[in-house]
Amino acid sequence: MAPPKYLTGDKAGIESFIDQFDTFLFDCDGVLWSGDHLYPKVPETIALLRQKQKQLIFVTNNSTKSRADYKKKFDKLGIEAYEEEVFGSSYSAAVYIARIMKLAAPKNKVFVLGESGIEQELRAEGVPYIGGTDENLRREMTEEDFSRITSGEALDENVAVVLSGLDYHPSYLKYALGFAYVRKNGAHFLATNIDSTLPHSGSLFPGAGSMVAPLATATGKEPLALGKPSQAMMDAVEGKFKFDRKRTCMVGDRLNTDIQFGIEGGLGGTLAVLTGVTQKEDLLAEGATVVPSAYVDQLGDLMG
Repeated sequence: MAPPKYLTGDKAGIESFIDQFDTFLFDCDGVLWSGDHLYPKVPETIALLRQKQKQLIFVTNNSTKSRADYKKKFDKLGIEAYEEEVFGSSYSAAVYIARIMKLAAPKNKVFVLGESGIEQELRAEGVPYIGGTDENLRREMTEEDFSRITSGEALDENVAVVLSGLDYHPSYLKYALGFAYVRKNGAHFLATNIDSTLPHSGSLFPGAGSMVAPLATATGKEPLALGKPSQAMMDAVEGKFKFDRKRTCMVGDRLNTDIQFGIEGGLGGTLAVLTGVTQKEDLLAEGATVVPSAYVDQLGDLMG
């Protein structure tokens, strides 16, 4: 497998690379920013690509924010982007449940392990849900909870899906309910994504995959993941935005999600940045199985 081309400082190489593509898919966390820290020259790079008439799509696995939330963040950080250009894992999951699963009411309710981003997207798709940010579930498990879950009294008989994403307020009670819905009620087990870590504030923290793992271990079932690198997500993105895969480049910081997403999706190219999870030694490691077409130190290096 050919090593990736290093483009930082190579103005001619950068121009040639950009000219190969009509569409760029961008990860956000670790590529555009880390938490509220904007990486250098990101707004200028996005503006440059728009000037070149490139189609830009922001494909993120962060399930804590809705498309509307992302628009607010783009505005806050001074990046020109539009709500309709954002395709997040929460939106992907909501669309899958509403338009692919098409569960018949009233047994179409979702038990959410996650934050408001999931709730907003489910609500937008007309999907009923419980759990999520319900503060009544952010507490210690009691003996009464054990009894009521065992008897089924604490369970909603209309829950047909357990959807897990990044949850900043995980609790044993939430996991116990999710476990019961999957094991006792036969609910479908879905995940917005299975990223093991989340880049934030210049460091790494547990990601949605770390939240999914306890329930997967307890139930003995792996969830259907609807974020990168799932090709169900790629098909949904392509279906919405209509682009030529061979003229499309995926830009990301994580090899096993972003870059794998682009490679498995048959995109024309992939570009890794070194501002997030992946380090240079990961890209150049002997025997590496996921290798991007090219890489830069940071996205702003595309300015030349």
